[in-house]
Amino acid sequence: MFGIYGIKVTKKIAQDILHLQVQFLAAMISLNFILIVIILMIYNYMKHREYMGEMDALTNVMGRRLFLNYCTKCQNDRDDIDNKSKRKGWFLFIDIDWFKQINDTLGHTVGDETLKQIAESLKNIFSSYGAVGRVGGDEFAVIINEKMTKEQLEEQLKKFLLDISTILPERTVSCSISVYHFGFPKSQKELLTRTDDALYKAKEKGRACYVILDE
Repeated sequence: MFGIYGIKVTKKIAQDILHLQVQFLAAMISLNFILIVIILMIYNYMKHREYMGEMDALTNVMGRRLFLNYCTKCQNDRDDIDNKSKRKGWFLFIDIDWFKQINDTLGHTVGDETLKQIAESLKNIFSSYGAVGRVGGDEFAVIINEKMTKEQLEEQLKKFLLDISTILPERTVSCSISVYHFGFPKSQKELLTRTDDALYKAKEKGRACYVILDE
């Protein structure tokens, strides 16, 4: 540019100008890099907020929509067919027995604490095998997509019912549980419909028990 306008500069000045140009280019690259990092941080923050918004605030387990979406995703992300047999999983629906009476006689604070304790027990027992969600006011669901035998499942269910029975000193807490043994993939509608059928049977048996339905 200096040559075009007939301006002569010394070699030292030319070197300084080149040095300034390099510094300016490095600064622009750094600014662009920082801008990209900021955009990624904002994106991750918004995704985290979206995820936390789908969590149940009281019990700190998945909310209904997040849980059901997880049920669909965990089936689609894995191979549905093994070399010899179809992959299978367990879907559990847990309904707290006489929960309205707990709220009416002991208060909503005690009811909230009961929900928290039941959710915590479900997470402790089943989170390593799948996911836990709160799908209604006093209703929870669990999907087990890791390998688990019927005997292992029944052992964990008995442990859960025993754990929650002593949550309140004033009365015994219990749940009616329906279990559906299904082959991947299954729709949300079918999972909920089949466990609803089994739940009625658990309540007919007198509650505080589980019923297992195998497709």
